[in-house]
Amino acid sequence: MTEARTMLAEGRLAGAEQSSRSYLKANPESAEAHFLLGYVLFREQKANESLAEFTEGAKYKRPRANELKVVASDYVLLSDFPDADKWFSQVVSESPDDADAWYLLGRTKYNENIFPQAVTSFERALALHPKYVQAENNLGLCWKELSSPEKARQAFQAAIDWQGEAPVDAQPFLNLGAMLIEESQPDKAIPYLAKAAALSPENPKVHETLSDAFEAQQNLAKAQSEMERAVTLAPDASGLHFKLARIYRKEGLSEQAQKEFALCQKLNSAHSSSKTPNFSRPDSAEPQ
Repeated sequence: MTEARTMLAEGRLAGAEQSSRSYLKANPESAEAHFLLGYVLFREQKANESLAEFTEGAKYKRPRANELKVVASDYVLLSDFPDADKWFSQVVSESPDDADAWYLLGRTKYNENIFPQAVTSFERALALHPKYVQAENNLGLCWKELSSPEKARQAFQAAIDWQGEAPVDAQPFLNLGAMLIEESQPDKAIPYLAKAAALSPENPKVHETLSDAFEAQQNLAKAQSEMERAVTLAPDASGLHFKLARIYRKEGLSEQAQKEFALCQKLNSAHSSSKTPNFSRPDSAEPQ
């Protein structure tokens, strides 16, 4: 168990998994070992296997609140948000001062489109953890969905301001920039989106949104460059190929446009997602 925990702390997940399994062969009724293996498997994004270990461990000992957070997060990985909601709600019932749990519950409520309850959860997280950047950013997303654009803008700006002179979270920059594009203000959006691209250069969603801003300015060369970068980062997102084809067509590049439209059609016929991934989110499901 000590060896497994050491390897887990060092990020050596395969070794931690192997060590945990070896321990369980000799100690199959160890709830702690099952829970530890469940957490390792969660870190490896093996949600179903992780849940199986927590279920097995629960035969010998009831999981604690921090372990139930992992169970709930497994359900998030499986996009089973009602079950995630059930277990995160249990966690905050048992640990009402856990700001991270309230934040994760808010994320789950948001994914369930239960925006008023998501607002309540994020506000609770902020009361417990003032200037919690991810919670404030997600609060802005909720206000946007609730048709309160001014509150959304204020939340995104606060999440930016709280990061000071050395920001690390690109998401509020991205969200505020995207909102400004929707409000036909691409000139104001571009500085925020450029900062998001500097902070998260491997995020295709950032490059897509920056391309949208340049296209709104009729700066097609820069729009093309950013959309090509987005396509390189997320080649299976059919929507990106469609947007790039549209830009090529506006530039009179018929052959390139036709190629991208064909790729889009091929991906759609294979039932690939049209949605652009938003990588490197600090507001992931993983417990902190």
